[in-house]
Amino acid sequence: MNSNTYSTVGSFGKKRISESTIHRLSRYYRTLSVLEKEGLQTVSSKDLAKREKLTPAQVRKDLSFFGSFGTRGLGYPVTELKHQMASILGIDRLWRVALIGVGNIGSALVGYKEFARQGFNIIKLFDNDQRKIGSNHKGITISDVRNLERDLKEARIEMVIIAVPATVAQYIIDDVVKAGIKAILNFAPANLKVPNDVFLRNENMSMELEYLSFALVNNHAQKK
Repeated sequence: MNSNTYSTVGSFGKKRISESTIHRLSRYYRTLSVLEKEGLQTVSSKDLAKREKLTPAQVRKDLSFFGSFGTRGLGYPVTELKHQMASILGIDRLWRVALIGVGNIGSALVGYKEFARQGFNIIKLFDNDQRKIGSNHKGITISDVRNLERDLKEARIEMVIIAVPATVAQYIIDDVVKAGIKAILNFAPANLKVPNDVFLRNENMSMELEYLSFALVNNHAQKK
């Protein structure tokens, strides 16, 4: 399943949770982290909504999917709610992550410190370039992608990031799925197929830039 194409991507009890709700939870978590650093102990739904350019009703609705938080008239305890958001999002634990394709994008992702801060520990790297295999890249030895399925299983990898050319992406995905991986973040500009029980997220930077160019062009046209 490609979660980019579905409006519901998970469940909490018997409730179906939409993708947009999950995205907003991530935003709430980041805002709560900022508020905590600012020394605030409580925050109201009104103030949280204002920071996220939402309505208080939307904030309360999103949180209501996961239980009862805060006290009416007093607001939400910032640190407590942040920890609860982390637990709901699954970032209150460490995840074992592998990255496949140590090119320009892959190398940059390895060095992205926010992954580690959020508990996503990249512990395995793979590439098909014999000049890179066996070398140390930012503290991690690069393994041969030909042993991908075996090595993913041995390392007990839980998530995989793919940053390979589009021409080989599906072959890589197939081996990743064979290794039993259920969560994949793909940076290859390709329409990939996975079984229904595998969660696939696609990050297409060209498409995002095309969105921005469309917005600029059409905004300019509207002003004429």
